[in-house]
Amino acid sequence: MEPLKLVAVSAGLSKPSSTRLLAGRLAEATVRELAAEDRKAEVTVVELRDLAVDIANNLVTGFPAAALRVALETVTGADGLIVVSPVFAASYSGLFKSFFDLVEPDALRGTPVLLAATGGTARHSLAVEHAMRPLFSYLHALTLPTAVFAATDDWGAGADAYAGGLPARIDRAGGEFAALLRGRAPETAPTGQKGQESEEGDDVVPFERLLADLA
Repeated sequence: MEPLKLVAVSAGLSKPSSTRLLAGRLAEATVRELAAEDRKAEVTVVELRDLAVDIANNLVTGFPAAALRVALETVTGADGLIVVSPVFAASYSGLFKSFFDLVEPDALRGTPVLLAATGGTARHSLAVEHAMRPLFSYLHALTLPTAVFAATDDWGAGADAYAGGLPARIDRAGGEFAALLRGRAPETAPTGQKGQESEEGDDVVPFERLLADLA
């Protein structure tokens, strides 16, 4: 059986970054849970910080540089995604949003996604639900119900030693994500049409008729 392609996308701006650290630990927890069931996974980390200029240029020119093209292909070709953004002004970062603006709307259809974010205080934790989850719903991804938010206080000495709190949440999310990846149905759509639904049998009701039914 081919190893699962697990991709972690980190939008952290600093180096080192707590966002990158959280992405790595979530990937480790997922791989560890998969290995317990004799399932291998290969992890690739995409750091958006290194692609910031290429992302901006692509937005204004419409043409991705080579490194950005590889990153986009890596993300859209993943069997599962871990996406982590710092929270700025009660939402995901502009860099995070700009990168996913470049992803084709159907490219992540049915792809399992584990959502996570970092912020200064726990007050920002709802950004995962009101900002990140709707974004990936729009992209037709399959988001894990459990998300992980890490505030600055979560990275204390005890937590960093994997002793309760954040480490427990990471382990729980990694276990649930691994279970989702193991149970994912195999892809059967032709190359270039990932997850595309058949139009046969679709019953599309015209908008005008919907409005008439309300009258």
